[in-house]
Amino acid sequence: MSNQSLDSQWMELALKQALLAEQKGEVPVGAVLVKNNKLIAKAHNQPILNNDPTAHAEIQLLRKAGKILANYRMPDTTLYVTLEPCTMCLGAMVHARIEKVVFGAFDERTGVCGSCQDLSESKCFNHSIEIQGGVLF
Repeated sequence: MSNQSLDSQWMELALKQALLAEQKGEVPVGAVLVKNNKLIAKAHNQPILNNDPTAHAEIQLLRKAGKILANYRMPDTTLYVTLEPCTMCLGAMVHARIEKVVFGAFDERTGVCGSCQDLSESKCFNHSIEIQGGVLF
């Protein structure tokens, strides 16, 4: 299976997570974490439900994955998310040592992987992440 096909497959699963968020009255963002083409964890936005401004899909995902992997570092993983990450989420991904982020839609309001800013290219971080944006099938 080609990388593009795999990206589409994982993004489809992230979109299903976004739909779950929407059904709960949340901003429809979903995410999945993959290592060696195997699903580690999946999550969706829950800030409203949890009364927690940090409960973005990516943060929820990293929390779940940390428990599953028994490690706060997640090298050699790819994170698929339906919306371009914000500053908080990108920072958490850097600390988790995510290898690659594939996102669906660009976010001109808060996206920091090329839209409103491009922090993904910053030399101020101790880890760099490969970023691929605009991937929605």
